[in-house]
Amino acid sequence: MLAIRDNLEQCVSALYAHKLRASLTMLGLTMGVATLITVMTIVQGANLYVENKIANLGTNVFQIARTPFAVTDFNIIIKALKYKKIEMDDVRAIQEGCPACAEVGATASASVKARHEDKESTDVNYYGQTANMTSIDTREVQYGRYFTSWEADHRASVCLIGDTIVQRLFLGVDPIGKTLRIGNDEFTVIGVMEKVGSVLGQDQDNFVTVPLPLFLEIQGLHTTSLTINVKTSAGNFEPAQDRAQLILRARRHLGPKMENDFFIGTKDSYMALWKSISSAFFGVFILVSAISVLIGGIVIMNVMLVSVTLRKREIGVRRALGATQGDILKQFITESFMQCIAGGVIGIALGFLVALVLRTYTPFPASVRTSVAVTGVMMSSAVGLFFGIYPALRAARLDPVVALRSD
Repeated sequence: MLAIRDNLEQCVSALYAHKLRASLTMLGLTMGVATLITVMTIVQGANLYVENKIANLGTNVFQIARTPFAVTDFNIIIKALKYKKIEMDDVRAIQEGCPACAEVGATASASVKARHEDKESTDVNYYGQTANMTSIDTREVQYGRYFTSWEADHRASVCLIGDTIVQRLFLGVDPIGKTLRIGNDEFTVIGVMEKVGSVLGQDQDNFVTVPLPLFLEIQGLHTTSLTINVKTSAGNFEPAQDRAQLILRARRHLGPKMENDFFIGTKDSYMALWKSISSAFFGVFILVSAISVLIGGIVIMNVMLVSVTLRKREIGVRRALGATQGDILKQFITESFMQCIAGGVIGIALGFLVALVLRTYTPFPASVRTSVAVTGVMMSSAVGLFFGIYPALRAARLDPVVALRSD
C-alpha cells in the first residue's frame, strides 16, 4: 500500500508526463467554474446595484401613492387609476397626526419637453416637490442649491436639473442662473443634482424639479395625484406606516373590511419586485453554467478513460511490481481530483478577473464573495471525485497479464 506522499508524487509525475492531456482535461472544468463564478458574481452585483440605486429610498423612508409602486399585474394598475387622488390635505393630515413621522413631503410628476435656446430634450421627467424633500430624498445637490420653503410657497420660477439635462442643453456652460423653458413657462436653474445613471434601463438623470405649488398651478391642482414621502425617526418605521395608513383610511371612509385604495412603497418592496423579476432570469443562467460544469466533468471522465487505455502497460508494470488494485484506484482518483482542483482554482481566478474588470470600467459593483469561491472549489472537487471514480475502477480492475501484453 503506497503512502499518501508517494501516491501524490506518482500522480504529479504522471500528469507532468502528459501535460497536454492534463491541460485539455482541466480546460472544460475551468470554463465551467469560471462561467458559474461570473454568473453568481453578476447576480449578487445586480442585487446590490439595484438595492443601492432604485428609488433613492433610505431604510427609514416610505411612500404613499394612489397607484402601486412595485407590481407586475397591469390589471391592478388599471383598477388603482380609479381610486381617489391623494391631495395636499392628505399630506397635511399625516404631518399633523403622525408623531412618528419626522418629515412628511410630497411629490408629483409628469412628462414634458425642455428647451434652452435652440436645444431641446424630450421625454423629460417633470417633478414637483415640497421644499423638505431635500432632507427626505437621499440624492444630494451636486452644485448650486435646493429651493427654499419661501420660494415654494411663493411659487418662484426656479428649478433643479439632472445630469442628462446638463449634457443635452448646457454642455460646456455653467447651467446655474440660465433659463430653462417648459411649455410656455420659464424657470431659472438654481441647482444640479448628483448623477445616478440608469437603473433597470431607465435614465434617472433626465429630469427637472420645480416647487410643488408651482407644479400644481401649471399642471392643474385637481388633475394631479400626489405621492407622499415620509421619513421616520429611528425605531419608528413600522409605527409610522401604521399611523399614516390609519389616517388615510379614516379620511377616505374605509370600513374595517375594506381594502386600502392607496399603496405604500418601501425599499424592500422595490427589492422584492426586482428579485421576482430577476430570479427566473438568473436561474436560467446559473442552470446553463451548471451544465457547463457537468460537461466539463464528462470531458474529464472521457479523457481519463482514454488515459487508462493508453497507460495499460504502465498499470501492468506497477501491478507486477506489487501495486494493489487499491493503489491504482487511488492514483487515478487522485489524478482526477488534482486536475479538477487546478481547473477550479483557475476558473475562480478568471471569475475574480471578470469581477475586477467590471468593477474598474463600469459602475457595476461586481465582487466575488468568499462563499462563492469556496463553492467553486467544493464543486470542482466533487466533480473530480464523481467523474474520476469510473475511470479509476476501470484502471484498478485491469488484468495485470493483459495489461503487460498491450502495446
